[in-house]
Amino acid sequence: MARRQGAGRAARGRAPVPVAGLWRALGLTVASTIVWGVAHVWAGRRAVGFTLMGLLALIVFGGAAAALAFQQNLKQIAVQHTWLDGITIGILVLALAWGSIVIRSYQVVRPVGLPLAMRITSGSLVVVMALMVCTPLVYAANATYVLRDTLSSIFSGDQPGQQINASDPWKNRPRINVLLLGGDGGKDRTGIRTDSMTVASIDTKTGNSVLLSLPRQIQKFEMPQRLRSKWPAGYTGDPGDQGLLNELYIEGERHPDLEPGYKKGQRGPHLLEDAIGHLLGLKLDYYVLVNLEGFRDIVNAMGGVRVHIQTRLPIGGDPSRGMPPTGYLEPGWHKLDGEKALWFGRSRHADDDFHRMDRQKCLLKDIVDQADPQTVVTHFEQLAKAAKNTIATNVPAELLPALVKLSGTVKHGADIHSLPFNPYKMPGFHVYQPNIQVMHTVTAKAIADSEHPQPAVSSSPTPTKKATSKRTATLAPTTQPAGSSGSVSLKNVCG
Repeated sequence: MARRQGAGRAARGRAPVPVAGLWRALGLTVASTIVWGVAHVWAGRRAVGFTLMGLLALIVFGGAAAALAFQQNLKQIAVQHTWLDGITIGILVLALAWGSIVIRSYQVVRPVGLPLAMRITSGSLVVVMALMVCTPLVYAANATYVLRDTLSSIFSGDQPGQQINASDPWKNRPRINVLLLGGDGGKDRTGIRTDSMTVASIDTKTGNSVLLSLPRQIQKFEMPQRLRSKWPAGYTGDPGDQGLLNELYIEGERHPDLEPGYKKGQRGPHLLEDAIGHLLGLKLDYYVLVNLEGFRDIVNAMGGVRVHIQTRLPIGGDPSRGMPPTGYLEPGWHKLDGEKALWFGRSRHADDDFHRMDRQKCLLKDIVDQADPQTVVTHFEQLAKAAKNTIATNVPAELLPALVKLSGTVKHGADIHSLPFNPYKMPGFHVYQPNIQVMHTVTAKAIADSEHPQPAVSSSPTPTKKATSKRTATLAPTTQPAGSSGSVSLKNVCG
């Protein structure tokens, strides 16, 4: 009897030991998730422990040193498939290694003699701990993969065999001309009408740019030589068409013979490239088509965009058919969701197409300015999905690093001018049967002026008070220096 009582007291004395050891083991495991090797060193496995600590230090400080060394090239690295593949694999390997170290750290310091229930509970806690460590890394790897997939989907190019000099892509290319198209497609529309057509002519050294905007209602215009036999007196389209510039996309898609060698979805943009390049006297290098119907998703993924509205703009409606608007965008500063931002860019019943062209350029500028890194990261997958459904281009992926670098030059310090082809402000230009020579001359002058920008001359002889809003002068005529091309700084147009 006395022996049994003594054995009971001994058992009660030993019971807390495994429990105390368990809490210590869990604490050391937590410490090892932050500093690899802590648990191993405590357990007397110093060689392994210090090796793990050194490996972690190498990863942390090596990564920081690499980020600093490649700081200027990070954006360019982020658009290269090889780098993105390597980064994805590296992150996944790190996640697997980190999770394994967490689990192994617990195994090294786990006390023996734990009851089954405690073993299961503690083991589950450690697995959850490992998953908590791995989850952000797996998410980062997935985001990197999504970025690669998005870039591959959008920037696939449509000219196989095109050679890009990656080391010096702008060699013998002082300028690059990109056609920016806004397609007004949607469930209630047949085909895509490109109601927004702007050529961005960019100096590849300075980033100085000219945005040449063409109105959608240019009509019966001269076509390039190879298509003149089909339309000898100017473009008229198919029977029943009006022969407007914004109908060309549909024309190209209807008739594969107009752009042989290109598949559906590529023929329309290339026909526009040919026609607009002929009108301006420029060789257009690439196009970017943004479907405005999907544009709302990009704005919504950003959490909205803040714009300044000059005049009351109707949402929907058609006065010519007696259809009232469903609402209005009121003047002033407003943060618009995707639907309202779309109407800000497409509404034309309150003013005209020329004001709408200016609004669209300002809207794009606002989106670029407000797309801060935090917004992009937190809404990355939404933005990627929206971009894949909204953007089409023939820009090859190999050119992306150079374009990213050039866009940085444009955004920081370059002079961007806007030249809308507005018949009310451009002498000699008419939307019906436009004079090609006038368009060529004005375009060449605007580009030449952008290469040697001159300060704008104020139209007022005396100083005036600053406007209450930065955009009070938006869309108002701007006095130009003598001999000016008629282009104005985008800063003056948008504020």
